[in-house]
Amino acid sequence: MPNTIKFSDRLKELPPYLFVEIDQAKRKAKAEGRDIIDLGIGDPDSPTLPHIVEAMKTAVADPANQHYALDAGMPELRTAIAEWFQNRFSVALDTDTEIYPLIGSKEGLAHLPLAIINPKDKVLLTDPAYPAYRPTVTFAGGRILNTPLKEGRGFLPNVDKIKELKDIKVMYVNYPNNPTAATATKEFYTELVAVAREKGMILVSDMAYSEIYYDGEKPLSILEIEGAKDVAIEFHSLSKTYNMTGWRIGWACGNPTLIAALAKIKSNFDSGIFQAVQVAGIAALKTDEVEIDDLRYMYEERRDCLINGLRGIGWKIPSPKAAFYAWGKIPKGFKDSMETSQAFLEKADIIATPGVGFGPAGEGYIRMALTVSKDRITEAVERLGKIL
Repeated sequence: MPNTIKFSDRLKELPPYLFVEIDQAKRKAKAEGRDIIDLGIGDPDSPTLPHIVEAMKTAVADPANQHYALDAGMPELRTAIAEWFQNRFSVALDTDTEIYPLIGSKEGLAHLPLAIINPKDKVLLTDPAYPAYRPTVTFAGGRILNTPLKEGRGFLPNVDKIKELKDIKVMYVNYPNNPTAATATKEFYTELVAVAREKGMILVSDMAYSEIYYDGEKPLSILEIEGAKDVAIEFHSLSKTYNMTGWRIGWACGNPTLIAALAKIKSNFDSGIFQAVQVAGIAALKTDEVEIDDLRYMYEERRDCLINGLRGIGWKIPSPKAAFYAWGKIPKGFKDSMETSQAFLEKADIIATPGVGFGPAGEGYIRMALTVSKDRITEAVERLGKIL
């Protein structure tokens, strides 16, 4: 019998998701018995902190946590988020109107466009950018415009250029940035918020890497800027900070109208976060900062190991200020980022992410994650030294 099932037109428009393709390449190489060093997908290799796991174990056994969860999350979780945010950014959040827990920040970022974007609305994305933004805007019918992130500007958008654009409904920003590992300055956020308020433009800030930073330089929240709550919604995640990528918990915060719009979409699409995971999230948010400092120090050591190692073999890559990625121009002798990543895999058994996978402006760059041990990073550098 012939297969008469056809994909929807919107699904046909989507390119293959970058990290699925990388994972498939990794599985194939491992199936061939090769010793793969995975610097591709940024998934922490350290286990979830023990006290969070224990909180989860206790919560799972409690029958009170085994029913449908409230869409808006446990009041205790929203209170813990508000306290954490106040301590970290000195910004007060209303627990009823300015915070909404999510099944991971990626889920919230996917649902938000359905709440705020109409067909043909103009949406400004940075280029390069986290690949998940583009399909969510496409599904909502938005018309995507790109603003380039250039190394000479510290991978920050040119606000003067944004001022010249007309009828932009929404703009996405992501700092600390994936893939470039850049951080935003207060001056940039201040200028951007002023432009957004003047133009009536919504700002969507993705801050999944807020707590992965180095040399004591804490990244800013856009909500620290005066007037930002008039136009901005910010997404946070427990995934990277507490090694909880598989647990799927995060939150949105900021402008109450945007929070309400997101809540209305989610109330029709899901039934909230499993309550035991929410209890574990509360435990995470109350983690002693010393333990998070230890994680940051671990990543900082790995950063220095990779960057110094690569410079030692003649490949000069900037040292990231935040996030756990190194982003640098492809080595001499390679044509483009796809060729580079393929050569790394075929000749050195190393998985790295081609920059073009994050957008056209990412061409000519490669991204490597710091989510393997120092020993493996050292070995990766040695392997690369043989093929560069």
